[in-house]
Amino acid sequence: MHNFFFQIAIFIYFVSTIGFFMQVITLRKDVERIATIFLGAGFGLHTISLLMRWLAGGHPPFVNLYDSLSFLAWAIVGLFLLFQWQSKLKSFGAFVVPLAMVIMTGSSLQSKAIVPLPPALRSIWLPIHAIICLCADAIFALAACGAVMFLIQERQIKNKRLGAIFQRLPSLEALDSMNRRCLTWGFPLLTLGIVTGSIWAEEAWGSYWSWDPKETWSLITWFIYAALLHQRLTVGWRGRKAAIMTLVGFAVLIFTFLGVSLLLSGAHSYATWFK
Repeated sequence: MHNFFFQIAIFIYFVSTIGFFMQVITLRKDVERIATIFLGAGFGLHTISLLMRWLAGGHPPFVNLYDSLSFLAWAIVGLFLLFQWQSKLKSFGAFVVPLAMVIMTGSSLQSKAIVPLPPALRSIWLPIHAIICLCADAIFALAACGAVMFLIQERQIKNKRLGAIFQRLPSLEALDSMNRRCLTWGFPLLTLGIVTGSIWAEEAWGSYWSWDPKETWSLITWFIYAALLHQRLTVGWRGRKAAIMTLVGFAVLIFTFLGVSLLLSGAHSYATWFK
């Protein structure tokens, strides 16, 4: 039954994506409002799907690629709705919602089988660590979308082509402010995710840190975002530099999330958890 709600949520997200694209083309507020309503409905059905899968499996749905991608898309949509409710950033949905759609589509292509948890994952730290890390990833995904918008808008201004795209995107100041807010929210969560993961590792394997590939790349990701935060606070980095660094950090984060889990063997590999 959870898969039924999941599939309906994908369809509604798709309709919402079309709506946000139409809003960018027409600049009509009512189109954006309808797209947001559809997105909220899809988010509600997606939430039901996650809860039903949790109940069906008897454990938190964070243990394979299907679960992780699904929750990541859910977190991106939920945080976007919260962000838009607070900030009303123009045309943001046309960048964020398609990303969530791509992640949901990737999730739908994975095995949906519910299997028993391995002993190492039977811990209260599973939902705590997973939720914190995936929410941090979702926040950095929003920051990356904002960084892309910033670079597009800056190019328009630099080339003095203040045409249709310029009118449809937020100001550089608004986008830079969003980047800063996402960093100040996401970095503490990323740090807490690494700390909770270390505590869980000690409980499961007897060591806080073993230089597992996922641990190593998580630390690399942390250093990149720490450098960005440091440069913003002490050097006053803004604008283009911050946007490019945000995209670099997000590229490394994607590799940490997917590349390491799928390509490198280790305790965090999806391929080895269920052998």
